[in-house]
Amino acid sequence: MIAAELLERVEAGGLLAESDALVAMLSGGRDSVCVLDLAVRARGPEAVLAVHVNYGLRDEADEDERCCARLCERLGVALEVERPRRPEGSGNLQAWAREARYGAAARLAEGAGATIVTGHTADDQVETILYRLASSPSRRALLGMRPRDGRLARPLLGTTRGETTAYCEERGLAWRDDASNEGDAYARNRIRQGLIPELERVHPAARENVLRTAALLREEAELLDSLVDAELAGGEGVAPGTIRHARFAELRPALRRLVLQRLADEAAGRPVAGAARFAEQVAGLSRGGSVLDLGGGVRAVLEGGVLSASLYI
Repeated sequence: MIAAELLERVEAGGLLAESDALVAMLSGGRDSVCVLDLAVRARGPEAVLAVHVNYGLRDEADEDERCCARLCERLGVALEVERPRRPEGSGNLQAWAREARYGAAARLAEGAGATIVTGHTADDQVETILYRLASSPSRRALLGMRPRDGRLARPLLGTTRGETTAYCEERGLAWRDDASNEGDAYARNRIRQGLIPELERVHPAARENVLRTAALLREEAELLDSLVDAELAGGEGVAPGTIRHARFAELRPALRRLVLQRLADEAAGRPVAGAARFAEQVAGLSRGGSVLDLGGGVRAVLEGGVLSASLYI
């Protein structure tokens, strides 16, 4: 039975047991409904808080909220509802909506010292990798989403959308389908409805092969990260998080790019897209007090023979 199998799989993954409380992001779709029910079964309703964001952008939004309320009442889970309103000139709609829902979950989790739980599935992972591969020229694109990313946990990354559907049906859980996921206005929809079926025509195991490749690359990334850690460990008059410029210049090009990317990311506190492409220019800096813009509000700084990165206004 899928319900018993999924509960066993999620509990074995350990992501739901890493903090005293859980904040489950609940859209009302089958995946979020599935992960909320699993969280309740694994930890009990008293350990789980659901958060639903009603953007008010679709005619069905209020019914989505009511569906979430009915589910939480059935499961005995407390529900927090956020109703943000999009500011004028806020730019990309999807980016604003993402910021609103993750911001709401983060505020609730911070107050409770909780783990944020999402319903991202293996299907979402494939779509994310393909989207990033097409839009972002970096190895990070191929790594996909991590099961654990800071306070955020994704216990269903090894579960398909078909399995979450079967789980909800077996458990008698109602969900809501977002009609906007069926159109072709958004890039992810086009990947889901067009690109992935074409890849499966090339090879029927295309999805599984993408996921397996990403898993292997994440394992290899751990090794690469350890090499970068060693280069930025400090010592002999060099502070941790910096590197002597002479040492940076003699690194292999691939490791040089990784070190520069790490410097930029840590200076910004977020990924700085494309910083690594400046590695050769940074290696060529030749005088103390030199700076080079790496993009994203970050610059490389060479001072006293030591290379670092910093934010600038």
